Order: sequence, then C-alpha cells, then structure tokens
Amino acid sequence: MTLRAIKGATTISVDSAREICVGTGELLQAMLDANNIDLSHVVSLVLTATPDLRSEFPARGARDVGWGDVPMICAQELDVPGALPRCIRALLHVQHSASAPIRHIYLRDAAGLRPDIATSP
Repeated sequence: MTLRAIKGATTISVDSAREICVGTGELLQAMLDANNIDLSHVVSLVLTATPDLRSEFPARGARDVGWGDVPMICAQELDVPGALPRCIRALLHVQHSASAPIRHIYLRDAAGLRPDIATSP
C-alpha cells in the first residue's frame, strides 16, 4: 500500500446546509466505491467550495456520513469570473495499492471540469 490521491467534484442546485451536506456525502461515497476503498484506508481529506456556498462547511457533510475520524480541512475556491458555480471539490488521500488504477469522480455539472481524467461512478 502506498499513499495515493483521488480528486472529485460535484455541484449542488442551491446554497443550503442540507444540499451541501448531502452533495458532499454523495461525492465522497462515490469516490470510495469507484476506487474500492474502505473508509479505514483514508488518511486525510481537503474540501473546497466556491464562494457562493456559505450555508455550511462541506466537512459537516463528511462527518454526517461517518467520516468523523478523518482529518480534514475546508477552504474556499478562488473567485474566478466564469467559474463553475455551487461547486464542491475534494482531494482524498488514501492508502491504496500502487498498481491499482485511480478513478477520479466528477458528478453533476462538475463532470465537465476535467473530462480528461473523469470517470463515471
């Protein structure tokens, strides 16, 4: 096992605490499932949200789905004109086989952010 990083992103329809938490939980579960990773192999998590999302921290959504023991931090994305709105991004650090392929997950409108590396869950 070696330290690997998995990228992911999703969008939500409105800025509400519930939407942020549900969207974050859905993204994280899709990232684990697509890469056949058990939560016990997660080392840390970095979450970002666009400046138009301020009703809740995405980390709350992670804790709500059982990630309470995972060290994590939230940050705000740069406010770049024309950037995808209402977007939550994740950078997941895991202990994973060095030879196993990594599947980066992009849900909803975020699917267009990195079509070169994105896979469907």
